[in-house]
Amino acid sequence: MTESTPDFVRRPAADHPGWDSWDLADQTRFNAQTMGRLLVREETAPGGARQARLRMFPAVQHSNLLDAVHGGVTLALIDISLFAAIRLLLDGDAGGSVTLDLSTQFIGAGRIGQPLDAVCEVLRETRRLVFLRGTVEQDGHLVAAYNGTVRKPSAR
Repeated sequence: MTESTPDFVRRPAADHPGWDSWDLADQTRFNAQTMGRLLVREETAPGGARQARLRMFPAVQHSNLLDAVHGGVTLALIDISLFAAIRLLLDGDAGGSVTLDLSTQFIGAGRIGQPLDAVCEVLRETRRLVFLRGTVEQDGHLVAAYNGTVRKPSAR
């Protein structure tokens, strides 16, 4: 008998209490090969809204020639955060979803060697779409703000 594995593997991160790992089951794919270790947790915003916080650990391979986090890495973190939010906040099938739209405003630079977080909330969910927004933060500093739209998967 074969057993299907989930697209995502989420388990408690022993070295980061309160956080879970956020891994693809297939470690040869983009998230693991490019982004490195990712952690996730659900939080409650000051107004009471639920949000997902996705954390990465920027290293030299994530830097640009200014020794800051490369904008493409920040965009990838944002994109992955959309799917983490769908999974955590809606218990949705993030693996079969696709990004339709992503608008990002870069506000500051991310620094290498310090955790970088994408904090995402769901604005609205329809039958086929999820509308989300969030910020990228590092040590209390705003790095970027974003809005995204994700199309939910068709039946597999």
